[in-house]
Amino acid sequence: MNAPLFCGSITALITPMKANGDVNFDDLQKLVEYHIQSGTDAIVAVGTTGESPTLNIKEHIEVVKKTVEFAQGKIPVIAGAGSNCTRDAMATAKLLENIDIIGCLSVAPYYNKPTQEGLYQHYKTIAANTDFPQILYNVPGRTSSDILPETVARLAEIPNIIGIKEATGDVSRLAKIKSLAGEDFIFLSGDDATGFETMKLGGQGVISVTNNIVAKDMAIMCELVREGRIEEAETINQRLMPLHKNLFVESNPVPAKWAAHKLGLISDPSVRLPLVPLSEKSQEIMLDSLKQAGLLD
Repeated sequence: MNAPLFCGSITALITPMKANGDVNFDDLQKLVEYHIQSGTDAIVAVGTTGESPTLNIKEHIEVVKKTVEFAQGKIPVIAGAGSNCTRDAMATAKLLENIDIIGCLSVAPYYNKPTQEGLYQHYKTIAANTDFPQILYNVPGRTSSDILPETVARLAEIPNIIGIKEATGDVSRLAKIKSLAGEDFIFLSGDDATGFETMKLGGQGVISVTNNIVAKDMAIMCELVREGRIEEAETINQRLMPLHKNLFVESNPVPAKWAAHKLGLISDPSVRLPLVPLSEKSQEIMLDSLKQAGLLD
């Protein structure tokens, strides 16, 4: 697989929903077109920001299919395919085989807290049962399961495990993983607040929540870093920093959906239980962040 497909500004796409909780495919098409027009480098469909825990498997596959259909080959699509059940993750990967995606993003198993050996066997088993390039997703704050650099290095020896989305916010992980797994192993930040720093230090890109509402700014910032125009990129990053932080003022993707609705990108900010709409207090925080980013007067 051509590594440059997995670089730059990659959106962790929200899954738009109607007030009754059904997926809103009209809004999904609008979002995909928004990212095409904004220069987003790739889309992650039905990752955890896409509310994968509350979409059933039929919905999950349909959203990925529709995202690919709406993309029309103009933007590559990565499918979220993780689970805390190895068999379920394998089954999802199998169902994705006939969809024109470029790879899978697989979150570390949550709740059951496997050992490092358990994590290794989980990902090894998934990789052995699919030809898709696999990107590990490490987000201990959500999973209570941390894929340590030494385990990443073991997994990097498996040919179709090509990279990691690292969402610890610890930029020192980049050098450690690169030294153990090799310079060709793809390192993508999963933490918007440190994404710029990660790219500046040699990471290939950012799988971003912020990208959902400021796609063009994120695309430009990432391109500037790749061109070595660090000061220009940092100016954009500093303007977006309130968003990077406050889009997590409540559980993701609640603030992102509220902001996308406020900006007219989606027609409804609905989420599925156990998530609930953004509180009034957090709405005020998000309004201020949108103003600081220059998105609202």
